Amino acid sequence: MKKQVIISASIVLYKEDINELKKTINSFLSSPISKKLYLIDNTKNSLFKNEFKNDEIIYIENKKNLGFGKGHNQIIETITDYSKYHLILNPDVVFKKEVIPNLITQLNIDTNVSMIAPKVLFPNGEHQFSCRRYPTIIELLVRRFGLLKPLFFSRIKKGQYRNRNLSKPFYPEYITGCFQLYKTKDFVQIKGFDERYFLYMEDIDICKKIDFIGKKKLYFPEVEVYHILKQGSSKKIKLLFYHLSSAIKYFKKWGIT
Repeated sequence: MKKQVIISASIVLYKEDINELKKTINSFLSSPISKKLYLIDNTKNSLFKNEFKNDEIIYIENKKNLGFGKGHNQIIETITDYSKYHLILNPDVVFKKEVIPNLITQLNIDTNVSMIAPKVLFPNGEHQFSCRRYPTIIELLVRRFGLLKPLFFSRIKKGQYRNRNLSKPFYPEYITGCFQLYKTKDFVQIKGFDERYFLYMEDIDICKKIDFIGKKKLYFPEVEVYHILKQGSSKKIKLLFYHLSSAIKYFKKWGIT
């Protein structure tokens, strides 16, 4: 039997900026606890195969783009009974070494919390509104098409919990997926992400799945991470199509609100 670790993490890779990725990997490896990082390479030519050599890293090559959720789900069986916590991590996030231990401490306080996430900042220090209420169709359309934002700004503010004191911990409806730390047993119980989403909406969907098992998500802003947030679907037609396709699947599954 392989030796257990306290935390496992997975990063799905697809045409990443190598310098950004190195910073993210170094952030995770700096955590002063036993750990294992799974790099899941969705590029056709296995672009990252020889980039990272470390005993705490396991490289998985797919030779095709499986999508975000299916990529992360590849290691569910591997981490079952292997790690106590599992981190879903984007390849453009950096943080200090004490972030993960502090989040683990908080995650252990409440047995009803399945997932915890920190405050998220842009690289310039500006706040990212990573806590959200479950979206309506109108909200998704407004966020994707900027010309509509002035007409629905109050609704957007409410959907991003801007009416709350975001310097205090609370239990939001969903938390965006750049940095989500789970109790591994709960992540395994809900079978990870719904693989019907190729890209986008899977982070919202998995929060719904946590609700379904009677558990909660905790936003803990006393620690912070920095996230670049590329917002590709607002810039590329193909990614916009993926976003719209995922939105249709989401509302078909959970109903229109």
